[in-house]
Amino acid sequence: MESVYKNNERNGEKAMSKEGYFWKASVEELKRGYMYDMENKRRVCLVCGAQFEDGIVYPIGEALYTSERAAAVHCAEAHGGMFDFFLGMRKVYTGLTEHQTDLMRMLYDGLTDKEIVTRTDATSTSTIRNQRFAFREKYKQAKIIVALAELLEAQRECGKRAVEDDKEGLIDIHRTATMLDERFAITQAEKEEVLNRYFDTEGKLVVKAFPAKEKKKIIILQRIVQDFTPNRMYTEKEVNEVVGIYYADIPTVRRYLIQYGFLDREKDGSTYWVKQ
Repeated sequence: MESVYKNNERNGEKAMSKEGYFWKASVEELKRGYMYDMENKRRVCLVCGAQFEDGIVYPIGEALYTSERAAAVHCAEAHGGMFDFFLGMRKVYTGLTEHQTDLMRMLYDGLTDKEIVTRTDATSTSTIRNQRFAFREKYKQAKIIVALAELLEAQRECGKRAVEDDKEGLIDIHRTATMLDERFAITQAEKEEVLNRYFDTEGKLVVKAFPAKEKKKIIILQRIVQDFTPNRMYTEKEVNEVVGIYYADIPTVRRYLIQYGFLDREKDGSTYWVKQ
């Protein structure tokens, strides 16, 4: 399936990042694992950004699929389904503890309360029943929050307000962020100001010392990581070559890319990749 993936920026398109698609998807699209990009007439995987264009037949195994069916098969085969993907996300996004994540998995697999007790340190079935009740109440709260957020977004986009407030909109944060707090409350205007201030016309950083302010640091790292290709393994030398285009202190930037969840690596530092 990797052969059908297209990197929009490498093809000269100014397209939304996979994080952009992910956070703008509806609940139904998140459950499905892909969304339809009406402007470009294609379906986009919300996990890895793989794209399936209308009018193209995709061979998968011995079968031929439309773009919609190919996207669905891709999500199932490449990512194991969205339930597993969501459970694998960090607590800052799901709000679930490790224990709750394990319990959610067992409930999804159809285990009874009694069976779950035998597999966990729960003392009785009433403990599991209470957890299921808590999940149900969280679900009710989540639906109200989603409704409120969608109404708020619709109101913001009405009339001239959408244009006037465009630069006040918050930027999308990568799903692999190692923390989620006020340092990520970055507006489009703030991002543009930092990019214009700290990068020259050739795209190179024009500072002697990497900014200490968290927001500026995150914006700069977001820009640098765009030059790394998803699903590709890099040696440390190759990482250094990419980082070196922007900044002389390569070890510092390389460490930040790992620290803030943009890149991951083997423990011995032999291999690096874009964290997904």
